[in-house]
Amino acid sequence: MIAIGADHAGYEIKEKIKTLLKTMGLEFQDFGTNSTESTDYPDYAHLVAQSVGAGKSEYGILVCGTGIGMSIVANKHNGVRASNVESVDAARLAREHNDANVLALGARLTPWEKAQEIVKTFLTARFEGGRHQRRIDKIHTLTNL
Repeated sequence: MIAIGADHAGYEIKEKIKTLLKTMGLEFQDFGTNSTESTDYPDYAHLVAQSVGAGKSEYGILVCGTGIGMSIVANKHNGVRASNVESVDAARLAREHNDANVLALGARLTPWEKAQEIVKTFLTARFEGGRHQRRIDKIHTLTNL
């Protein structure tokens, strides 16, 4: 299951992502928004991050104007590793090296043609484990501070 959400700036890209996920044969839950009327990005980022953090969704995809706000909010949740991504290579590395489980996109910065390749790459890349696992294990521990 993939949790998806967007604010007003990301609404149109979110709707295209839903179509893409359907063509990829992937199940998703849309947490909103449902229009281009002005709204607050944290509302949707929290819902998606809660779903991922609780294990109800394997991945999350968030879209706002830049992806920055969404990633900040999502990363406040335990078990969430959100990456704000603007390139296909970054999407691949976010999964392979950081085991990212939430993708944040900027609708105002990333044209649809590139966004769809980023989404596909993020959802098909796999975490490499190994030396990267040691680093992931340190993310949610306070003993290293």
